[in-house]
Formats: sequence, C-alpha cells, structure tokens
Amino acid sequence: QVQLVESGGGLVQAGGSLRLSCAASGSIFSINGMGWYRQAPGKQRELVADITSGGSTYYADSVKGRFTISRVNAKNTVYLQMNSLKPEDTAVYYCRVDLIIGGTWKRDDYWGQGTQVTVSS
Repeated sequence: QVQLVESGGGLVQAGGSLRLSCAASGSIFSINGMGWYRQAPGKQRELVADITSGGSTYYADSVKGRFTISRVNAKNTVYLQMNSLKPEDTAVYYCRVDLIIGGTWKRDDYWGQGTQVTVSS
C-alpha cells in the first residue's frame, strides 16, 4: 500500500509564489521519476515538470524560469516551487511518482489527490 499526500496549494495574486509538496509513504522499495502535472477546467492534464532519481529535470515551456522542481530522496518527497505566478497557472496540480513496491517488486505509477492553485489577476 502506497499513499501520496500533497499540500501547499491555495489562492495567490499574480506575481506571487507557492510551494507544493508531495510525500510518498508505505511499502516503497525505490522511487524512480517524480513529477507534477496540472489540469485546468476544460483542458487535458499536462506535464509541468519532472525529475529523475539522478536529479535531471524537465520543464514545460510555459513554466521555464518560473518553476523549480526538487526532491528529497530520504523523505520520498517532491517539491514544486512556483514563482511569478500567472492567472493561466490556475489549475489542479497533481504529483506522480514512479516507484517500485517493496515485497512485490512491482513497478507502478501513483498519483496524488490533487491540490488547487488559483492565481488572481
């Protein structure tokens, strides 16, 4: 059994900052990639940023230079620091974790419950 708990969403004015966190717990043998996705009303879920176990990162063009993804492996936690937020960043943000379950050694993707980020103009 694996659980992902997200926190850090909220309402912020344009130009402000928020920091999201996502902690994985349970029967985890190892974690590979970790990432953040978002879904705005009426739109498809899109990849915002991800980070490999070695620390290599990817960012969507729309957030480059404004968002920073990081992880603390000892805590099985991934963060998304969001600066210079824009109204178009408004969405539900989901974390995704690619991990290997302890005991079964099965590799699978797990998703967080989602956290709302609202940026007012």
